[in-house]
Amino acid sequence: REERERNPKTCVLHPGSLLSGGIEQLLQAARLWVLATLGPYWTTRIISSPDFPRISGGPYRLVRHPNYWVVTLEILTIPLIFGHLPIAILWTLLNAGILFIRIRTENAALQMRSLQKPVA
Repeated sequence: REERERNPKTCVLHPGSLLSGGIEQLLQAARLWVLATLGPYWTTRIISSPDFPRISGGPYRLVRHPNYWVVTLEILTIPLIFGHLPIAILWTLLNAGILFIRIRTENAALQMRSLQKPVA
């Protein structure tokens, strides 16, 4: 039994790991949906202009900041695939702190354009 617990193949073939891997594939599909919805307006930087459309279609119909949901779930899921619960929890909490600041900054930039009509 002790040898089986140390075997890396056991971790990868564990049903929980397979489930986490399936979740990871769904998250990648969700990321592609976000990118396809934003098109040329996707960036890692916070850039706002009255000339840019306000996107309200795709995953943005369902949740605000959908890419951050994807990233958060990835940060939680990937360590779990390898059975590292403490790392999953720690990095998820650290990411939450970063996102708190980032989302506040993005919302402030978008607030200045709040009167602009949304585009699908």
